[in-house]
Amino acid sequence: MNARFEPTTINRIMAEAIDRYRQKADWLNYKAEGRWHPVSASELVERIRRVALGLYDLGIRPGDRVALLSENRLEWTLADLGALALGAIDVPIYATQAPGQVGYILRDSGARLLFISTPAQWDRVHDAIESAPELERVIGFDPIAGPGEHVISFSQLEARGQRLAQARPELYEQLRSAVKPDDLATIIYTSGTTGEPKGVMLTHWNLASNALAIASVLNYASEDIVLSILPLCHVFERTAFYVYLYQGVKIYYAESIDRVPHNLREVRPTIVVAVPRLFEKMYEGIIARAERTSPLHRQALNWAVNVGKQYVERQAEHLPVDSLLAWQYKLAYRLVLSKWRSTLGLDRLRYFISGGAPLSRELALIFFSAGIEILQGYGLTETSPGLTLNPPAANKLGTAGRPLPGIEIRIAEDGEILARGPNVMKGYYNRQEDTERAFTEDGWLKTGDVGYFDEDGYLVITDRKKDLIKTSGGKYVAPQMLEGRLKLSPFVSDVAVVGNQRKFVSALIVPHLEAVLAYAEQHHIAYGSVSELLRDARILALFEREIEERMADLSRYERVKKFALLEEPFSVDSGELTPTMKLRRRQIEAKYKKVIDELYAEASVSAVG
Repeated sequence: MNARFEPTTINRIMAEAIDRYRQKADWLNYKAEGRWHPVSASELVERIRRVALGLYDLGIRPGDRVALLSENRLEWTLADLGALALGAIDVPIYATQAPGQVGYILRDSGARLLFISTPAQWDRVHDAIESAPELERVIGFDPIAGPGEHVISFSQLEARGQRLAQARPELYEQLRSAVKPDDLATIIYTSGTTGEPKGVMLTHWNLASNALAIASVLNYASEDIVLSILPLCHVFERTAFYVYLYQGVKIYYAESIDRVPHNLREVRPTIVVAVPRLFEKMYEGIIARAERTSPLHRQALNWAVNVGKQYVERQAEHLPVDSLLAWQYKLAYRLVLSKWRSTLGLDRLRYFISGGAPLSRELALIFFSAGIEILQGYGLTETSPGLTLNPPAANKLGTAGRPLPGIEIRIAEDGEILARGPNVMKGYYNRQEDTERAFTEDGWLKTGDVGYFDEDGYLVITDRKKDLIKTSGGKYVAPQMLEGRLKLSPFVSDVAVVGNQRKFVSALIVPHLEAVLAYAEQHHIAYGSVSELLRDARILALFEREIEERMADLSRYERVKKFALLEEPFSVDSGELTPTMKLRRRQIEAKYKKVIDELYAEASVSAVG
């Protein structure tokens, strides 16, 4: 890409998009009081102007930090684009972030102003807010009653901006156009799988170059419809959102993660950006529905899935498909697999885009066999985030795709993936030593991921470098690969594989309780409590079979030998998951240390509360 002919800031991306789509009457769509409300291009640009000038009227100046603590909603986008238009640096904070970490981010970033979504959020993090000495103002998207003069409503902010626009009509354009490509746009704090989160500094050109690179690979059109699902504070969804705007895609904000299945059926999108957990949940739902029907239906589903996987895998490997398999697949698709699209609200879907974590190849095959294509990509917060992506016309299942235009990737001697390009961060905020450690001596970013390029130049991710398990026998095992396999079991909701410096690999399994309860009913297994059921020898035998089936083709040292069933799911609130739903392995291993030690004693399997 030649940057001279393309917008080099998010402000320019927005200006060009608005010029192209100024007649669009329903560019953004949000749900309130049970119905969808459209936002036109003209309303969008006017409200961005009001927010930018409202912030200026409050004393916010270019380079000041403005924090955002909110669930996905229209005001999040307005606050983001308004702050960037002013030249301020926004600091997004996950709506689920623990109060202590909210306080840490506010203090570390030196934020002068905080946007917050609701009174409930205010109540949750009020003490943390009070601990941030540089914070001067709080703006509530929803009105926050009586907390003090330093808190105002979003409508009051816009009113201030409207008055300033009338008094100084030239100011907005002066501010917006003064922002340079190398100016900081955002500081995004990593979710912190270990230790305190670090603030990743991304410039306007980091984000804009990545949005343009992604747009050049994906064939979005202004007729496309997207359901925005992932948190906007996650750089994956945020950059995707800039791509939607740049290409005029009609955007719907999902009401909440719990409402995603309903919203999918309402909106019937053509494009969805998601993480592997969404596909796992969708597949769990399909399995769970089958478990509630007759044994014949369950057998039909299992048969169709197996046939579909075989058929698609042979196609993906460019192997011949015999006539019997072709006939079986045609029947499986017509009777079972073709129903998934309409059931899930995906009848108009062109493709999913998956990122944030490795996607199981088996899961990709299953969905592809049902006519649901998933384009996997790869990237980091530190790379704005995209590094690689599977193009729609050349999707290679099981890989993370090819490098995006303008981005270089090489593999270090120890297998670590290294990256260089215009999307690579400026560094970590207030952490010079961490910044230096993140790069090689010749300027390549160390991703911390391990992988390789296949014969066609597609990147294959094997695992996080720091997550690799080294057994006491010296063998390296990739836990994410094993976890991905196990989560395809209808009886497994989540799993953490352990075994570093141990003789063999074990697993902490969170059962899919609905499926386990259905199995107990079908097999007449009596129990007094869930705890008792998960200790029943017949349930433990069920999980042994599920594990053995999914480990059969692996080397002996890679296979899960022992497991424990956990009654409580991993969660963000309890500290076992990051806000982006990644496992916090240290915390999990510390919390369940006694359970893990017992696995390496004498008991072959166990269930714990």
